[in-house]
Amino acid sequence: GINAEYGKQWYQRRVREAVVSTQSTGRSFIAGGTGGVCCVASGQPFDTIKVRMQNQVGGALYKNSIDCTVKTIRNEGFFALYKGMAAPLVGVVPIFAVNFLGYSHGKSLQLMNSNTQTLSPLQHGFAGSLGGLYMTALIAPGERIKCLLQIQTTGPAKYSGPMDVLKQSYREGGIRNVMRGTVITAVRDM
Repeated sequence: GINAEYGKQWYQRRVREAVVSTQSTGRSFIAGGTGGVCCVASGQPFDTIKVRMQNQVGGALYKNSIDCTVKTIRNEGFFALYKGMAAPLVGVVPIFAVNFLGYSHGKSLQLMNSNTQTLSPLQHGFAGSLGGLYMTALIAPGERIKCLLQIQTTGPAKYSGPMDVLKQSYREGGIRNVMRGTVITAVRDM
């Protein structure tokens, strides 16, 4: 009867939506990962200089960001601008995928009981905030590792690389030390 036909149509619609959703998720994953790699590679030199400028202790080592860049390249080589890049680069694909997932969930939650299938700019902002919250658990340890590597300038290095930062940080203060800065990272990313 009518109920059987309705059930069949409902099922077919859900199957079509699942197929489209799976394809969309795959595309979003690839697009997010590619965009993330480009973002990290292009932004890392600026981030390294910013962190070094922020962490000058005592007398100023650098007059300004240009002086910092020149001295970094002269004293440590061009690739010193990319110090600490491994941690965010390795994590960028899952981080952006989780961000896209959170954004998708945020949109779905707001559309569940809605008469319309469009969101206002504010609702898109709320959906994006959920994406930022989702990715914080993945991004916070990488941020900590990156910053600890970036503030190593010349002289004896405390850390030999990202895994060494992770091991020493955990040994010194457990998971709380590894996740230090998570709340402010969540606020920033939301």
